[in-house]
Amino acid sequence: MKLLSTALAAVLLVTAPSTVASAHNRDHDLRIATYNLSLNRPAEGLLREHLASPDVDDVYRRQARNVAEVIQRAAPDIVLLNEFDYDPEAVRLFADNFLAVPQNGAPAQRYPYRFAAPSNTGIASGFDLNNNGVVDTTAGDQAYGDDSFGFGLFPGQYGMVVYSKYPIDRHHVRTFQKFKWRDMPGNLIPADFYSPEEQAVLRLSSKSHWDVPIRVGGKTLHLLVSHPTPPTFDGPEDRNGRRNHDEIRFWADYVRGKSYFYDDQGLRGGLRPGAAFVIAGDQNADPYDGDSYDNAIRQLLSHPFVNSRTAPAADGAAEAATLQGGANLTHKGDPHLDTADFADTAPGNLRADYVLPRRGLKVTGAGVFWPVQADPLSRLSGVYDPRWSAVNGFPTSDHRLVWLDLANRR
Repeated sequence: MKLLSTALAAVLLVTAPSTVASAHNRDHDLRIATYNLSLNRPAEGLLREHLASPDVDDVYRRQARNVAEVIQRAAPDIVLLNEFDYDPEAVRLFADNFLAVPQNGAPAQRYPYRFAAPSNTGIASGFDLNNNGVVDTTAGDQAYGDDSFGFGLFPGQYGMVVYSKYPIDRHHVRTFQKFKWRDMPGNLIPADFYSPEEQAVLRLSSKSHWDVPIRVGGKTLHLLVSHPTPPTFDGPEDRNGRRNHDEIRFWADYVRGKSYFYDDQGLRGGLRPGAAFVIAGDQNADPYDGDSYDNAIRQLLSHPFVNSRTAPAADGAAEAATLQGGANLTHKGDPHLDTADFADTAPGNLRADYVLPRRGLKVTGAGVFWPVQADPLSRLSGVYDPRWSAVNGFPTSDHRLVWLDLANRR
């Protein structure tokens, strides 16, 4: 473990510039981003309702306009959005009514290619997965979410969507929503917590895992996206920490081409050898701090097929850690690399969101959209404010958009 930690520390010394302005100074680069933008709503259908009426001036539409502006200013060519309730019509409405409309002078962004699919969140399992003695089937409450295949108050809450300026090869998209946790060799299922009957139905993905092939310059890039469960909100069995670890391990094994995988269409096997890929998403795991099980994210950061030498960074993240203090002052990781503004007492701000390319793909830039407070754009990240409590307490999200540029020689 000492050798691993030393190697990882060496990797993280190579950090990307923290400037936001560089978003518009690219030439022949491919920008890929991930953004947990908290466009989840407390009831089914509300997101569609809010996105259908963009001119209404309330906290929900203001947040949607703000997150659209962040995306416009970062201007990614391909972007994964986490915590976007599953609703194909909402996907269209956000693209047409928000991203394609300039926000505060930011340039409109148009994404003709989109992909969304069902999520395990809010789908009742029929079992007492939180062991409280009741199988809850009443959508809309906490107990129902705990007994679902992935936590959610209704089906599809906290889902995800991919927007792209390049064609998505929809015929070859692979989704792994129904892959069983027990079918991962050497899995970390807490067998003393879940009954044999529960283990037989448990799904690995708290949302889903997708392999989305995108055609860029005549070549295929596999965008490997997911949003593992937070390694918290459980008990001494650490069921969510263990699940988070194995959700991250999914990609570590998939890019090696291991054979145990099966997708929702029944196709077996992992990624074919030599295929170009980028792993993206809110992994809910920091390499040094927080509650991860057994250094979960290091399965990717130290993976021989993954290029993690360029670590997206932001001066605003380091500034926030200093100003907020609390748990941040005890962290071992570099605060420039933080991507999420969590409670200052525990766990503090963390690096949770990642864009990780295959080794051999040339990285030309990277960053985290977290401006310093003196920057006028800091209004988009902000700090926790009860006035935004209906949308997670921030003008956009408690997470920040993370981007990576790859050389794209067309």
